[in-house]
Amino acid sequence: MKRFFVSALVILCCLSVCSVAAGQDVKVGTLFDYTGALKEWGPTFQKASELAAKQMASAGFTINFVHEDTQTNPEAAEKAARKLIETDKVVAIAGSGSSGVIVPIAESVTCPADMLMISPGATSPFITDLPADRDKDFLFRTCPSDALQGVVLGKLAASLYKSASVMYVNNAYGQGLTNQFRRSFAKRGGTIYTALPHGEAVAESYKDDLRKAFARVYLTKPFRSGKSDVLCVFSYPGHAQVYVKEAMEKFNAKHFLFCDGTKSEELLKAIGPERLEGMMGTAPGRAGGEPYANFNADYKASFGNIPSTPFIANAYDATAAIGLAAYTAKARALPLTSKNIRNQLRRVANPPGVFVGPGEFEKAFDLIRKGKDINYEGASGSVDFDKNGDVVAPIEIWKFSGGKIVTYRVEYQIPEE
Repeated sequence: MKRFFVSALVILCCLSVCSVAAGQDVKVGTLFDYTGALKEWGPTFQKASELAAKQMASAGFTINFVHEDTQTNPEAAEKAARKLIETDKVVAIAGSGSSGVIVPIAESVTCPADMLMISPGATSPFITDLPADRDKDFLFRTCPSDALQGVVLGKLAASLYKSASVMYVNNAYGQGLTNQFRRSFAKRGGTIYTALPHGEAVAESYKDDLRKAFARVYLTKPFRSGKSDVLCVFSYPGHAQVYVKEAMEKFNAKHFLFCDGTKSEELLKAIGPERLEGMMGTAPGRAGGEPYANFNADYKASFGNIPSTPFIANAYDATAAIGLAAYTAKARALPLTSKNIRNQLRRVANPPGVFVGPGEFEKAFDLIRKGKDINYEGASGSVDFDKNGDVVAPIEIWKFSGGKIVTYRVEYQIPEE
């Protein structure tokens, strides 16, 4: 009888441990861009997210992913988001790198459903300005707003050129970046001759748009004509691969200014390194230091050298923040709902608290179990979410050099406009 009692107790204990382990699983959806104009970004975002999940699993907390393709298209992304919420029953979503995707799905799908979504690369200033009754504090991002990047772009352009024309993707990303750039460039004496939008789908040719872009008609009164010094390429890699080449070959364009959306190794290959040599752009940067070095080493060990495309570290941080917040909700005996996870985000990411960095999830979980606050210092920098779900990060100035994309300098103090 005693042996039976001990055996039963052992079985019950095992069942209890298994139940706790199973209860720690959390299902997270991703809406990354595997096809369309941003297809270069999706696979790298997934790898970074899976690295964070792998490290958390080693520390005792499992994230199960359901991956969906946005197609860099808001209609396809809305359909995928509804599937993640209604069919897959995810409790959080790591979102697209496209503001043109993020804004419509947040407004029509995720926020109305009280579903937490964190984007690693949607930089449009419009996201900050979403009305509180529509955002409902369910939309976050681990990248900075283009309100910052546009200032640095304007400064950079003014240091190199006196006039510019702009081609931009006609969505929240392109519109927001272009508007901020125009203000910043004009404030420093620059002249904008044309600012021409194009569609989100990748076209076979942009010759008609380029013809208008090079019409050299000054946009504001008094109307003047003149030669634009540079064509600003505020689009995605799929678009830029087509129209930068056409601008060079059909319109003899010599100078281009790029942004985070066109910081692209595929663009470099498509156009040719020698034709882009020395041309510059901007992108949200990384704070660097030990957190990024640790992330870089871990990424390299799992997948090889990290590409130079933007927001890979931000994708890692989006998953890390979701996982840490979910673990905190669990430790506080809260149901793992999207709202409860959202409510823990600032607790794990913002000061005060014990600093924990990329890969330090065993340490983080131990502190959380003991009831102590943590302050996650991300691979991309400090992931301190403000009241709008935004973060502040440095802005990098980069250039095409020697067949590679290299950092020229980093702006840590962003000027006020």
